[in-house]
Amino acid sequence: MKNKICNFVIIILSLFVWIPFIMILSSTLMPVDEIKQNFGAVLLNDDGYASWNLIPKYISLKPLIELLLDSPEFFVMFWNSVKLVLPILLGQVVISVPMAWGLVNFNKCKLRKIIFGIYMVLMVMPFQVSMVSNYLVLDKLHILNTRFSIILPAIFSTFPVFILYQFFKGIPKEIIEAGEIDGANNFQIFISIAIPMGRSGIISILILGFLEYWNLIEQPLAFLKDSDLFPLSLYISKISYENIGIATVSAFIMLLPSLLVFLYGQTYLEDGIKASGMKE
Repeated sequence: MKNKICNFVIIILSLFVWIPFIMILSSTLMPVDEIKQNFGAVLLNDDGYASWNLIPKYISLKPLIELLLDSPEFFVMFWNSVKLVLPILLGQVVISVPMAWGLVNFNKCKLRKIIFGIYMVLMVMPFQVSMVSNYLVLDKLHILNTRFSIILPAIFSTFPVFILYQFFKGIPKEIIEAGEIDGANNFQIFISIAIPMGRSGIISILILGFLEYWNLIEQPLAFLKDSDLFPLSLYISKISYENIGIATVSAFIMLLPSLLVFLYGQTYLEDGIKASGMKE
């Protein structure tokens, strides 16, 4: 009986989670007039109430066609997002994987726990705390208003190190000792044992990184001045009430990559959450 109640509660809660997605999906097929009619009271601050039709009264692809054929700025910002996210994810893997492995296994370094503690402090600090210092450093490096002003701080993110640290810490010492007995050096153990056994952790940081950096808002606004460099996450904010149909379609298209990545890596994300909850 308790299981049935729990399942019922979970289903109800999941419906609330899916409501925004269902609304965006249905709005992509709605005529602009119907969208304005549903949300006019909210968007124009008029008296009245907002309403929503789960199924459009009339199906219209006009907003989608306008976005794909008559909005070149959308594609520019889409590729800007791709040019930001891919280098960030690659850089995070290159930096965080060996760093996490070193913090776990380099016993000769007496400062390991101190360094890891510093990483934890930096991880819980919000972006607003380090924004000014990052801005000053990027300004001195003369890379403000370039993609590198977003990429460089992101590849040194501490969160991937934290996730991978827990994965590598879970590798049995017997396996590492067996590799040492077979004559493998530290680099060979790292390549042949650590990376294959930490595959789930590496994939989980890639997924979490994609979900985070695909939706960047604050960093581009703080470090980029040229609108030609803005990512897709800033596109919807430029859309007005008059072209609200394009806003709903662009929101759906922007959501699709994140949704597909999440569905593909759901199992790896669960492993990452379990690892991040491990105690030292």
